[in-house]
Amino acid sequence: MRRLRLWPQSLVGQIILLVAIALFVAQAINFAFLLRERNRLELTGQTAPAVYRIVDALDNRPSRPEKADSDRPRARFVTGTPSLTGQPRPDVARRARAMFEDIGLRILSVRVAQDDKPLPLRRWERVRLRAYGEVRREYQPTRLMMAAEFEPGKWVVTQVRTGGPPPRFGGWLMGQTVILYVIVLLPLLWVGRRLARPLKQLTGSARQFAETGAADPVDERGPGDVRELTTAFNAMRSRIFAMLNEKDRMLGAIGHDLRTPLASLRVRAESVEDEGERARMSETIDEMNRMLEDILSLARAGRNTETAQKVDLSSLADAVVEDFIELGSPVDMEDADRAVANVRPQQIRRALRNLIENAIVYGDRAHVRVEKEEAEVRLVVADEGPGIDESRMAEMMEPFTRLEGSRNRETGGAGLGLALVRAIMAEHHGELRLANRAGGGLEASLVLPA
Repeated sequence: MRRLRLWPQSLVGQIILLVAIALFVAQAINFAFLLRERNRLELTGQTAPAVYRIVDALDNRPSRPEKADSDRPRARFVTGTPSLTGQPRPDVARRARAMFEDIGLRILSVRVAQDDKPLPLRRWERVRLRAYGEVRREYQPTRLMMAAEFEPGKWVVTQVRTGGPPPRFGGWLMGQTVILYVIVLLPLLWVGRRLARPLKQLTGSARQFAETGAADPVDERGPGDVRELTTAFNAMRSRIFAMLNEKDRMLGAIGHDLRTPLASLRVRAESVEDEGERARMSETIDEMNRMLEDILSLARAGRNTETAQKVDLSSLADAVVEDFIELGSPVDMEDADRAVANVRPQQIRRALRNLIENAIVYGDRAHVRVEKEEAEVRLVVADEGPGIDESRMAEMMEPFTRLEGSRNRETGGAGLGLALVRAIMAEHHGELRLANRAGGGLEASLVLPA
């Protein structure tokens, strides 16, 4: 099962995601500060009416205590600790003490309690609630009682109505966040797409070159840095193509110049009277021709002009095995189901022939089979030889590397077979795998995508 990737892989996606996260964090911090200030203002709004009544009562204290209740009905003076009904509100008490200190009024102690029993609505409160709509109908005011000790044992007590409808806050902040995201992210998305378009084309051209050996030039557009990058890439592309074309011309000339004297040597060898010497000279010339062909094929790897097509690899392998059997080579093949893959058939034939030849030379006999799985097809060639030491598996795929290092032609070729097979597999996005068999011998596999 493919793992879900939450982090975008594209440059534009990563930039937009990082900016979106930064905006979210900034808005979260802003929300925390606004919420703190809102709570402070709400607390002040609940505390201020009671504080103002107590201050007013203290500023206008009657000279005759018996007239206190009638002169100041909104606050009353009591002796001894008053009894307040309801839930204690220490937060309001702390805010009230701070407000008394700001005013410069010396208060010894403050007690606050809130009675949660709803009070009847006043006429102007009903009018205001109707203006807010049905969603505000659940609002009911409650009673807040505050007592302040202004002298030892002397208290002034008041009560106020509190619990007004909360101000609209969350919806406003969400709207502000959406507007901020639109203002910031839309221009960023436009700039990112303008930046990513030439980069995507540059990536496609580089991938095309890696797969086919040819690449289309990239349009030089976008920001200045990107234009400079595409200009440098196009210049590098032109220079590489010129070098590759020059290499192909040079290889063609070398192949032609070497084949001519080899043909001349073959003609001269035919004039040698000693049959044994003539046969040895012909074998040497054939070996030189095969080595020349392998070197030229390896040098041209990645620049093949053969067109890929859908091919039944079971039939292809069977035809190659039949060619070896007709020559009397010890090769056999297991029956296999149809296995179709998109390949260059001549290259696959050559790779399979190289593996079979190695199996015959180093392992006495070649056993060929075709295995098909959901995502890949394997052409497997097994032999009955001594195998290869695990530490030398990777080394054997390098050019001019032989398992037997004497350079004797009778014990093998020039060491180009596996290197050429690996290059052919790379062109097909496949792989050459070598593994020792449990019962002895080597197993070489051409692994191709299905």
